[in-house]
Amino acid sequence: MAFDVATLRKEFPTLSRELEGHRLVYLDSAASSQTPVRVLDAMDHYYRWSRSNVHRGVYPLAEEATDLYEGARSSLARFVDADPRGVVFTKNATEACNLVAYSWVRREMHPGEAILTTVMEHHANHVPFTHAANERGLEVRHIPLTSDGQLDLEAAGELLADGRVTFAAIGHVSNVLGTINDVATIADMVRSANPDAMVQVDGAQAVPHLAVSFRDLGVDFYAVTGHKMLGPTGIGALLADPDRLESMEPFLTGGDMIRDVTLEGATWNDVPQKFEAGTPMIAEAAGLAAAVDVLTELGMDAVREHEVALTTRLLDALDAMPSIEVHGPRDPQVRGGAVSFAVDGVHPHDVGAMLGSRGVCVRVGHHCTKPLMRSLGVNATVRASVYVYNDADDLPPLIDGIEAAQAFFAR
Repeated sequence: MAFDVATLRKEFPTLSRELEGHRLVYLDSAASSQTPVRVLDAMDHYYRWSRSNVHRGVYPLAEEATDLYEGARSSLARFVDADPRGVVFTKNATEACNLVAYSWVRREMHPGEAILTTVMEHHANHVPFTHAANERGLEVRHIPLTSDGQLDLEAAGELLADGRVTFAAIGHVSNVLGTINDVATIADMVRSANPDAMVQVDGAQAVPHLAVSFRDLGVDFYAVTGHKMLGPTGIGALLADPDRLESMEPFLTGGDMIRDVTLEGATWNDVPQKFEAGTPMIAEAAGLAAAVDVLTELGMDAVREHEVALTTRLLDALDAMPSIEVHGPRDPQVRGGAVSFAVDGVHPHDVGAMLGSRGVCVRVGHHCTKPLMRSLGVNATVRASVYVYNDADDLPPLIDGIEAAQAFFAR
């Protein structure tokens, strides 16, 4: 069932302002989404009325804060179909990836083994594992792209054939190409070649836009972040099987993640607290729970339907323009709402500056995907990304701004 975008937009304070004398058109949700009032109110309520630490006090205020924090864990677990004991709160998806790199890859992998990843990965799902590979003497293999910006699964099969891949790191949705990767199929391929292999997925661009079931994907680790799914900055999560987490050593140590401490050492708390050292992000957890409520009420099938329709219109509008090259799949059914493109004869930064002067917010640069940029043969792209609060009225200012950039710079 569709939702009313005009009504929804009123819940986002930033979208009511002007920018450079123009109506603000926000097309950069792949970088960070806007925040609805309900999320702001949830965080404010904690600070005003339930301000206390968690897991430590037995007085009512502390119990309120603990219930709020653990309730947020349960809310996220329901939203992504995961066991709450396997939801480890982190400060973002990057930290979630690093947790896996330090607590699994560095401890469990050995020289002679290989990591499988792709050329389209965000640096967050790339650098932690290549860094670990360099330290541990591991080989890193990269799945190449097809001509339409999808993963070459035939090449992936060849990279897996010798059975030496014991860990794979795959992005669920590309933040540049918009490609939705079939991570369940890739996970099956990885385990068919090596039943003991682990699969890590970066879901930062997927969970805000698709109905995701961690259990159904059949992967071992899944990273998410709050600030791309209507939530606050400063909170994300790693999803994993609780038994898998129990077998791993903690990434960070200190308070709250311990069971006992002696002068000689320590023993660890149960999961997920075992991986949550120190005072956690309590207000941010409240905000994340509120964001989950908003998305749940909208319905993720409706979110996806809205974005497919709007992305179709965006692609059609760009196709109708001269000297525009769009990167990634052209079929909106196999891609998300992040659309990257080049304007012939105009540097992406110049396009972005022209659009910004007209109140249109897009991302320009390498998008934390330098290996992908090299694969595409470019240094940077312009990226427009749509979300639940965008509608067809946001597209003409984008197109007009691109035309203005062409007229001014391509001379």
